[in-house]
Amino acid sequence: MATETDDLQFVIEDRVAILTMNRPDKLNALSDPMIDAAIAHLRRCATDPNVGAVVLTGAGRAFCAGGDVSAMGSGGGGGQTFETHVDRQRERHEFPWLLADIPKVTIAAVNGAAVGAGLGLALSCDLCFASDRARFGTAFARVGFGGDFGTTWQLTRRAGPAKAKELFFLPDLVPAVDAAAMGLVNRVFAHDVFTAEVRELARRIAHGPLVSYRYMKQNVDLALTGDFRTLLDREAITHLRCGQTADHREGVAAFLEKREPRFQGR
Repeated sequence: MATETDDLQFVIEDRVAILTMNRPDKLNALSDPMIDAAIAHLRRCATDPNVGAVVLTGAGRAFCAGGDVSAMGSGGGGGQTFETHVDRQRERHEFPWLLADIPKVTIAAVNGAAVGAGLGLALSCDLCFASDRARFGTAFARVGFGGDFGTTWQLTRRAGPAKAKELFFLPDLVPAVDAAAMGLVNRVFAHDVFTAEVRELARRIAHGPLVSYRYMKQNVDLALTGDFRTLLDREAITHLRCGQTADHREGVAAFLEKREPRFQGR
């Protein structure tokens, strides 16, 4: 899968992989090259030992406006069958799935509007940090769509079914502080310090006990569907697995020596 496109920028800085959706003139509306490149980079980040955390953000004044509505007006479908379009949409959905599933902590740095599929991408990350200029909305009802990129799953679990329906049926933009009150956003920062604050939090995570984070992420996700006994059994395995790591030994040594731990991610 190709990764070379101007529609997505990718860099690794101090163990933090940064994916920047880069169509600022289109408010970073999704394109096929952007999606394909993001999927390829996320698959690489999943196993790259030099990546400790992943940040997804947008260039310019928006995070992501979702689908490219201007391209939707062309219609036609190129003579392809409905089933072919479904298959391609499932391929695109690897983007939010990988954000949710890879064993690295993923962070949405929502610098501006996160709308439609862009909302789904933001909420598929493990953490969502927002500028106080950010706005969140579904937008699907405005163009007669039903919702994609994980928005239904994420909104229902984060905000509850009643609020999720409201956000879908009445697709008004929600300010960052209100989104935080709903449980959609972890923290809101003033715009002028937003990038620096998110980078520092991402750096802290990227230099943390990565094996522990891997299992914390999996266990929290399992808690959404598993019963208490299932989680206790799972914790018995993962807790003791983390106890075998060099980072656990370093954490204990740092505690006893009254200093900050120096984790190596293994």
